[in-house]
Amino acid sequence: MMKLLLKWLAVSLGIWLCAQFLPGVWVDSFSTTLWVAFALGLVNILVKPILTLFSIPLIILTLGLFLWVINALMLLLVEAMVDGFYLDSFFWALLASACISFVSTMADAVLKDNED
Repeated sequence: MMKLLLKWLAVSLGIWLCAQFLPGVWVDSFSTTLWVAFALGLVNILVKPILTLFSIPLIILTLGLFLWVINALMLLLVEAMVDGFYLDSFFWALLASACISFVSTMADAVLKDNED
């Protein structure tokens, strides 16, 4: 349970960092950031697997790069769901998804190192 909470906070941190450093990403408050991370987790659990399954030919054709597009689409879906979270365009969604993924991966690495 603690690892799930830390992962949620890491994704929230990634979203907050995107809002601070990417001019096309806005979050009204840190509490909105927490809601965005929660909604992103739900969308990644419920919608992303279905979209990924139907996109397998494109994923194979692009050697996996289409997964980046799917991540950006999930972020745009969350933007439509959560008030106070804004993305200027698909381009900013791509950059934000890369930033969030990077921060989340780094947090996973730190959490894994602390398990040993």
